[in-house]
Amino acid sequence: MPGLVVVGAQWGDEGKGKVTDLLAERADVVIRYQGGNNAGHTIVRDGEVFKFHLIPSGILYPGKLCLIGNGVVVDPKVITDEIAGLHTRGIDTSGLKISANAHLIMPYHRLLDHAGELRLGEQQIGTTRRGIGPCYADKAARLGIRMQDLLDEKILKQKIYAALEPKRLVLRPYAKDPELDLHAMTEEYRTLGHRLEPYIADTARIVWDSLDAGRLVIFEGAQGTLLDIDHGTYPFVTSSNPVAGAACVGAGVGPRSIDEVWGVAKAYTTRVGSGPFPSELESELADRIREAGGEFGTTTGRPRRIGWLDLVALRYAIRLNGLTGLVITKLDALTGIDPLGVAVRYLGPDQVSFDDFPYHQSIVHKATAEIVELPGWHESLSDARSLEDLPPQARDYLELIGDRLGVPVVLVGVGPGRDEVIRTGAGDHLVPEVAPAPVPQR
Repeated sequence: MPGLVVVGAQWGDEGKGKVTDLLAERADVVIRYQGGNNAGHTIVRDGEVFKFHLIPSGILYPGKLCLIGNGVVVDPKVITDEIAGLHTRGIDTSGLKISANAHLIMPYHRLLDHAGELRLGEQQIGTTRRGIGPCYADKAARLGIRMQDLLDEKILKQKIYAALEPKRLVLRPYAKDPELDLHAMTEEYRTLGHRLEPYIADTARIVWDSLDAGRLVIFEGAQGTLLDIDHGTYPFVTSSNPVAGAACVGAGVGPRSIDEVWGVAKAYTTRVGSGPFPSELESELADRIREAGGEFGTTTGRPRRIGWLDLVALRYAIRLNGLTGLVITKLDALTGIDPLGVAVRYLGPDQVSFDDFPYHQSIVHKATAEIVELPGWHESLSDARSLEDLPPQARDYLELIGDRLGVPVVLVGVGPGRDEVIRTGAGDHLVPEVAPAPVPQR
């Protein structure tokens, strides 16, 4: 069985959680490889809503190995609360393991994130202020604190002191914040370490053994390609690499371990926070799609910006990730909108045309999308379970996507539920039969 990467092909929030949850039924291991609790995955199981921020989406299958890789930054408070919340709902977390090498988000990271956004004023990036960026910065500066450090009080205290020293000036406004007391912080995080100790493991080794045994491993990304710190719309990006290549680094495997890469994209486009958005809609139509698609952040609750499907950006994501399959989600949110728009190229300054995603940020910021229109449909899609069940206009819309991008559409989402999905046949060797999954036993 292959190693399969599930990656966001837009600006995040594409519905990767639902896709990973569906694929996890056949998988033996699901490993999250980057990001932190700035991500949010929402899964609907038999009317029950589950929201995850750090725990991989496969956790709803009892005993499934769900790993948090070394490339993820972990807030110990958030993960312990998330585990406790699952226990309250009767969910088994015995399969959860966290890499001993994963870096920790500390209280000073959250304060630095907040202070940094305030300093930027109108130029704010639009971070979630969860401390993700400052944590990755400490990792690169070799001032990071890792999961394994929670298990040694002496090392933990020394590392907290070393990390705080160069930040004293910036943190001066928060000098009296009790969260920054060295002794109190050490004691609190040592206690969190005791609670998390059963989950700390060599996750790379688990993945190696599973792949060697021919088991299916899903590498789960957070955010999306266009938020990648190297390849996204910098500086309006996240602090890590969501692209598929980062699965190797963030999980600890070689590139030959990856056999399939599926990109997840909505039938339209959204983004949260600041930054360029060539196909953006700023009208009543955007409000209509936002409401139909429930476009409010899982982590922040912020309303997402809405735009037409952007084929220029998707083609860029296909090349960056080496996509072998495309998952289109929330097709149902476009029901009743006629005509539909699709961005096929960009127009930059002086009306210069761009078929490929421009490399220069000034061009991307000023670009507008050239839109082609397609007829819409008015029939409900919620009962569709095959392409033949869709109205002709919806099939034409999907056909245009596949033809223009040259990558097969393997799954289509037509509702929030796990069973509200269409298998196209292209990826059926990895996708289980679509049927309502039982709610995990209490």
